[in-house]
Amino acid sequence: MAKRIQFRAHGGPEVLEYVDYEPAAPGPNQVRVANKAIGLNFIDTYYRSGLYAPPALPSGLGAEGAGIVDAVGSDVTRFKVGDRVAYGSGPLGAYSELHVLPEANLVKLPDEISFDTAAGVMLKGLTVQYLLRQTYDLKAGETILFHAAAGGVGSLACQWAKALGVKLIGTVSSKEKADLAKANGAWATIDYSHENVAQRVLELTDGKKVPVVYDGVGKDTWLTSLDSVAPRGLVVSFGNASGAVDGVNLGILAAKGSLYVTRPTLATYANNAENLQRMADELFEMIISGKIKVDISQRYSLADAAKAQTELSARRTTGSTILLP
Repeated sequence: MAKRIQFRAHGGPEVLEYVDYEPAAPGPNQVRVANKAIGLNFIDTYYRSGLYAPPALPSGLGAEGAGIVDAVGSDVTRFKVGDRVAYGSGPLGAYSELHVLPEANLVKLPDEISFDTAAGVMLKGLTVQYLLRQTYDLKAGETILFHAAAGGVGSLACQWAKALGVKLIGTVSSKEKADLAKANGAWATIDYSHENVAQRVLELTDGKKVPVVYDGVGKDTWLTSLDSVAPRGLVVSFGNASGAVDGVNLGILAAKGSLYVTRPTLATYANNAENLQRMADELFEMIISGKIKVDISQRYSLADAAKAQTELSARRTTGSTILLP
């Protein structure tokens, strides 16, 4: 028997249960991982609330973690028992002591990267990798807008953008978060609690606006993002922290300047084992070189996952949060 977090119905954090369960044996192309640390992410709350549908109920939760290979299936070739591994793209069930995943969803974890760091960075770091290195071809000297710059993804984006020579304008909700974003490499910050974001972007860019906006907030920042991007610019809507963007009239893209919009996902970019390992290797190299520092600001026991999600949803966390089995 082992322990895991599960939910039988959709709802708030109170639906999460800490229960005993019988871990499955890995199938032919699967690996079972003994988790040493587990990542906490906004997407976990989407599955719990019902915004995203899990395959079935009751369901496990979480898609990110790091640990040691506990067992391998008969056809597994890339990993063996005892290997250090990490993952950031599911399947659901990472909130557990033992988790079974497809071999293709795992990456080899260098000895220089701790389990805590890997669990706190895989999903967020791979997200930043595809956003800054693949979704838009960023060039040194460009200025970009990144919403929620003091959050888990935003903190990494500030550092990676600085390493690329890109000037990142980050939106934040307080002076403390502005200071954090700047410490992480943001070129400028805008406190949306009392500043007009689009107007400040105009001022900071001498009226040019930015070629790309990265928006993981969603509903609350959608129009602001459209107003901040230059004509023929790109809005990258990659998350729904404030709710999903819906009811969009495509004509608004014409009215705002022939804009482009994309709604990317990690799964589309890390769509096979080779691409996933390549992306992870670049992320790990950024960490090992010191260009990116992973801030694990909160640690909770696995049993306290509901409390951790409450704090995350209330935006009372900074950096990364991990759960410890």
